[in-house]
This record gives sequence, C-alpha cells and structure tokens, in this order.
Amino acid sequence: MHITLIGISDNKPEFSNQIKEVISEGTIFAGASRHYNLVSHLLPGNAKWLMVSVPLDDFLSQLENCSQNVIVFASGDPLFFGIGNTIKRQLPDAQIESFPVANSLQLLANKLQVNYGLYRTLSLTGRSWHLFDQFLINGETHMAVLTDKTKTPSAIAQRMCEYGYINYTMHVGERLGGVNEKISTATVSEIIDKEFNHPNCILIEKISSAKRLKGIPDNLFNILPGRPKMMTKMPIRITTLALMELHRREVFWDVGSCTGSVAIEARLQAPHLEVTAFEKRPESAKIIPANCRKFGTPGITLVQGDFSANSHENLTQPDAIFVGGYGGNMHGVLNHCNIYLKKNGVLAFNAVSEESKSQFVEWVELNNYECLNITEITVDNHNTINILTAQKA
Repeated sequence: MHITLIGISDNKPEFSNQIKEVISEGTIFAGASRHYNLVSHLLPGNAKWLMVSVPLDDFLSQLENCSQNVIVFASGDPLFFGIGNTIKRQLPDAQIESFPVANSLQLLANKLQVNYGLYRTLSLTGRSWHLFDQFLINGETHMAVLTDKTKTPSAIAQRMCEYGYINYTMHVGERLGGVNEKISTATVSEIIDKEFNHPNCILIEKISSAKRLKGIPDNLFNILPGRPKMMTKMPIRITTLALMELHRREVFWDVGSCTGSVAIEARLQAPHLEVTAFEKRPESAKIIPANCRKFGTPGITLVQGDFSANSHENLTQPDAIFVGGYGGNMHGVLNHCNIYLKKNGVLAFNAVSEESKSQFVEWVELNNYECLNITEITVDNHNTINILTAQKA
C-alpha cells in the first residue's frame, strides 16, 4: 500500500502543482472534519473520505482494509507527533510519502520571532504528564508544547502553579495559519482562568530562576502529627538513593512512604523516573501530596492501603524498590516486592537494628538475590544505620 501524507495549515491551502496532481489522481482520502472542510473543493468527484477521529481504532481498521492507495491530510508536519507516526506503527510495510508544511509550534515561534531551536519540544496530545513534569523538574528554560482538549493551556498553567513553577511566561497560539489566528502572552498564573480556542499550542519561557532543593533538610517536610522520627533522615536517604543508582533505573517504588521524603528526593534526583509511593496511614493521604507540591515534584503516584495485602498488577513493573517500612512483617513485605521487581532490579532497606538487618540479609540469601552493599552511617547522635541494597537475579 502507498500512503501519501499531505500537511496543511488552518487556512485554505495553496498546493504546489505536484500535490495537486497527486490529489487529482487519488480516490481514497482521509483526515479530520476540519481538514475535509479545507480541501473538499479540490477532491475528485469519485472521492471517498475516511474520517479521522479519536479514538483512531475505526480509522486504522478501515485503512488496513484498503486495497488502494490512500491520501491522508494532516495539520502541519504529519510526522511531527502526528498521524503519520501512528500509521507507520500500524502499517510498517506501507510505502509512505510526506509533503509537510510548518508545524504549529514552528508557526508560533515564527510569529513571535523567537529562536525555535532553543525549545525542548513535547506533545501532551493524548499523552501523560510524565515528560512535561520531567522538563519542569529539570528546570528547562524553554518548552514547546502541543496541547489537546484536556491538557489545555489553562490546565497546564494550573499544574505548573500547583507545584510552584510560577516563574514562567506562556505564549498561546490559537488556530494558527487560519483567519481566526490569535496569539496571547501572559504569566502562567494569569493563564489559569483563561479559555482558548482549539487547536492551540504553547511556548513556555522561564523568566526568573527558582531554587529547587536537592537534599531537602528534614525540618522542611510536613510530618505525621506527633511522629517527628517517622522519616528517613536526609543524609541516609541521599546515600541510599545514590547506592540504588537511580540514573540506571526507570520505575521506583517507595514502600512505606510515610511523609513521601524518599519518593520526593528520588524524583528530584532522577526526574526521568516513574515514582509510586505506597502508604497505609490515612494521614499520609494529605501529607504526601502537600510535600510534593511544596518541593515541586509533580507526577508521584500515591497508593494507599496495606502494600502486602493488595495486588499492584495495574502498575508499571519497578526496577527499584525502597522499603521504608514493613509493619513487623519483613519477609512478607519483601516477598510481595519480589513478585513485581524486575530481573536485575535493586531492592534497598535501611536497618535501624541488628535484628532488622539480619532479617533482610536472611531473606536476600534465601531468595538468591545478590547483596550489593552494606553501608554503615551515623547521623549526629542517632544510632548507626545500615543501608542495604540487593539485586534480583
């Protein structure tokens, strides 16, 4: 099958003679309803139109069953986070030819006369917040973002402000390239209450520096009422996370998260991580999110309830697990961790007593894990802590 991808703007297109010839020879065409409205007058009399709408299942099914060549209209560059990539994945053997025009982010940068090459680009169209959150935590100074009808400019601004990223300006481009084109510029705080026509895209620029703590002092955390010692101390958690080699990991679980201090520090140290905090104390349902907001760590998933008593099959399999609490059932918690931990994944535990150290080491040996480190560390006048890490065979 041969598929031709033709990029168009939001205005009635002025195609080259080459593209006009391709259209005139076509029979089966595809695109969204607004694309049809822009090009319908150019289609041959016998043209058949396949409607592209979300979810894409119906369109892709029709496309797979086509015995003829297909011409697909798309906005801007069809291979820039566009329908072209989906088609390539679905039909890897198809011959694809593309005729792109400037994508919406390029158009917006051009209208604003800014250097598009400075911007880190990502799409939130039908995607999670994960990469956007990573960019924020990394302190990116320039971001170019494709939006959708849920992750709108105001929703994005709301998320940024919720986690303290108020030091940015946002440029919003609406219906770029069309007669109803509009560009607005404001701080993210001012964008929250505004509504914008779809489709739109945004350029985000940092306007001032904001200090983000790594190695957060313990006294800055919101803690459990009356339980000031229920938190892994800063030098201990920093050392533990270093020994876990988070730069090599992808998914981190903090079991027995309490205040969320370890999960938050992991997110700050390695923003690429997918982080989940597990905690059964009801008070932590407010404390952990409050600490996440305080220290600028969006994207940490909180799972409440007894870790060992519940299934976690719906979560991404971790390759790093920190056990911060075990409720008197060390081997039970470790057995449950073992169910989900990936091969070659790392397991870490901070032993405050010789008994808990012995229990961890015993379990490691019984389950054929490789003990990687046993590191002793003493903070101030507190008892010596043993930081233990082990790798799943």
